[in-house]
Amino acid sequence: MTAPTVNPNGNLKGKIALVTGASRGIGEAIAVRLAMAGAKVVCTARTAEAGESRLPGTLLDTINRIRAAGGDATFIKADLSKAEDRERLVADATAAYGPIDILVNNAAVTFYSPIESFARKRFDLMIEIQVWAALHLAQLVLPAMRDRKSGAIVTISSGAAIHPAKPYAGARPGGTVYGMCKAALERFSTGLAAEVYADNISVNAISPGLVATPGVALHGLINDANKHRVSPVENIAEAVYQIVSRDPKEMTGRVDHAGPFLEEFGLQASALV
Repeated sequence: MTAPTVNPNGNLKGKIALVTGASRGIGEAIAVRLAMAGAKVVCTARTAEAGESRLPGTLLDTINRIRAAGGDATFIKADLSKAEDRERLVADATAAYGPIDILVNNAAVTFYSPIESFARKRFDLMIEIQVWAALHLAQLVLPAMRDRKSGAIVTISSGAAIHPAKPYAGARPGGTVYGMCKAALERFSTGLAAEVYADNISVNAISPGLVATPGVALHGLINDANKHRVSPVENIAEAVYQIVSRDPKEMTGRVDHAGPFLEEFGLQASALV
C-alpha cells in the first residue's frame, strides 16, 4: 500500500478551508484530509496547546501534523460560543490565507441529561455552538463565496438526528437535546442549499457514524452492545473531502452517513498522513 502523502497540486490546490473543532478527533481528521488534497487549512477550536483541555489533542498538534507532511495549515484559537470570536475567526483566517472556499462546521459541545433535569444554561450553550455558530459562520463566509460563485459548506451531523424507533426499552437517556441540535443542522443545510444553489455553492450535512474520538470516550458512548458499529475516522474525513471536491450543482442538499456515502460512489477512505 502506498504511504499517504500531501499533494500540494491536488484538486483542492488554491482552496482555503476553515475547519471548526479541529484540535482532535473528527475535526483533526478532516483538516488533515483536506490538506492532503492541497488545500490551505485554517484550524480552529478552544484548545490551542497542551494543558488547556482535559482531553488529548490540540490545534498545535493538528497543524504540526499537517506541516510535517508538507501541507499548509495554521490555527486560530476561538470560542465559538462568542459572536465576537466567530467574527474575528473569519476575519483573521481571510487575512492569513484569503477568502474561505470551504467551511466545515464540526465544533460541538454536548451534555447528556434527561429532559426533566436539563439545565437551561447547558441547552443555550449547545444551541449556540452547534446550531447558531454554524449559521453565523455561514453568514460570514457566504458574501465572498457569492462574489466568486464558488464554495462549499459541510456540517457534521449525527445519527442522533433520526427519530427514535420503538421499542424504546433500553434506550440511552439524555440524548434528546443533542438530537434536536443535529436535526436542526440537517434542516439548516438543506434549506441553505436551496438558497445558494444559483450561486454555485454546495451545502451538505453528513454523519460520521460511531467513531472512537476523545469526546466519545469521555461520554462513554461505546460499549459492548455497539462496539461492532465503530467506524474509522478516515471514513468521515474522506466523505467530507469527496463532497467538497465535486460539482456543487450535483453534490448539494444531501444528508448522508459517511459509510453509505462512500459505498454509493464506490470509494474507499484514504489513509491519513
